[in-house]
Order: sequence, then structure tokens, then C-alpha cells
Amino acid sequence: MNGRTAIYPGTFDPITNGHISIVKRALQIFDGLTIAILTNPQKKPLFSIKERISMIKEVLNDIPNIEVDTFAGLTVDYAVLKKSNVILRGLRALSDFEYEFQMALMNRKLNRDVQSIFLMTDYKWFYTSSTIIKEAASLGGNISGLVPELVDQRLKEKFGKSKNA
Repeated sequence: MNGRTAIYPGTFDPITNGHISIVKRALQIFDGLTIAILTNPQKKPLFSIKERISMIKEVLNDIPNIEVDTFAGLTVDYAVLKKSNVILRGLRALSDFEYEFQMALMNRKLNRDVQSIFLMTDYKWFYTSSTIIKEAASLGGNISGLVPELVDQRLKEKFGKSKNA
């Protein structure tokens, strides 16, 4: 990718329509976007890194100028490694803002050359998160329309297997 590329970090466990909205809107601002899946040993994701990469690539296969990658450690260090000076984050509610504001200030302290840019979510994704979607899916709730069809199917497979185990 050439030009200005932003790093969009997160766990993406799983990717939601809210994430996809941020991706599409970010590509109206930036020339490219690296979706950077954070590997955090303290978190117990539902989907493996390999599964998340596969789902993201499949649901975004028609959108150009996207790279999907993984990283561990500090996001600002990863941004520098990828020759980017922009960390993109999505915001839903005030609680997101408080956390993201703290992270942006810490990142700024760690590296003043890396900027944090925030995009507000579209109103229809205001109440969704990967955590809430996984919880609803685990209880048999209908999450269609909140995640891509592929992700909906993968969630049904995951929870179908665990319920029958």
C-alpha cells in the first residue's frame, strides 16, 4: 500500500458490521488501512487468530487497500513498524471515549509522532460490540444484521458445537 495508511487495532473477536462501517469510512479518509489483530495472552478469544484473519479477509475481500495482520505489544510500536503514524479507533458511547482517551494520551506519551484518530460509529451500530454479540449468540439470540452472514454462521457453528459437547 502506498500513501497514508492507518492502523486499526483490535481483537475483532469477531468482526462486526460496526467494524466494517468504520473500515469503509476510514478508506474515504486514508489511502490504506491495516486491520491489526492484537494478540493478548490475558484475553480468551472465542475465535483463534487464524479464524479471525480468515473471516476478516473473506468479508472484506471486495474492499481494496486493506491489509490484515497480527501484532503483540504496544500499538504505537506496531504503527512505527508499519511506517504509519495514525492509529484509528471507533467510538460508540461515552464509556468508549473515556477508555480511548486514556489510551490515546498514553500512546501520545509513548510516541508523540503517532496520532490517534477517532471515528464515531454509525447510529445503527451504537449498541453493538463483539462481546454483546457473542453473548447473544451463545444464548441462541438472532444476531443476523449485526455481523456479516459468514460471521453469523461461524458463531452458530461455535456455539452449536459447545452446546452439544
